[in-house]
Amino acid sequence: MKWIQFDSIRLVLSLLAAVFLMQSALAQDANTEVQEARFKHIASELRCLVCKSQTLFDSTSDLASDLRQQVKIQIAQGKSDDEIRAFMVERYGDFILYKPPVKPTTWLLWGIPFLLLISGLFFLIRMARRASHRQTDEVLPAERLDQARAWLDNKPTDQSPQ
Repeated sequence: MKWIQFDSIRLVLSLLAAVFLMQSALAQDANTEVQEARFKHIASELRCLVCKSQTLFDSTSDLASDLRQQVKIQIAQGKSDDEIRAFMVERYGDFILYKPPVKPTTWLLWGIPFLLLISGLFFLIRMARRASHRQTDEVLPAERLDQARAWLDNKPTDQSPQ
């Protein structure tokens, strides 16, 4: 009888231990998935300093690999996304960000597209106005118009082959 109770208790404890281990493993998997999602998000916002046209996440360069590892370490240390970005900007400057902040040192960077758009519209309007002025300037003077009418009036209407 004692053996049956001992076996029952051991079975219940084993099942409880298994449930706790499974719960712990699932929690760790969920934590790992969250960290992986954070890593992908942060690495896709940072520029590879070697490739310059690729994100850290997409780049295959050695420096990008080192920077990805640095991001993973900081995520594991529990740092926030903003703290990780601030660390990278402090170390490598605003260039590492794919979307640099608008501040006095980046006003030119943000302003050039608008300046190009405005200057393009200005030249387009200017060219359209010049074209309309040319059309009015190319009208025939009255005496040339009279000469053309007289020539058309005197032109023979019989154009039969001879």
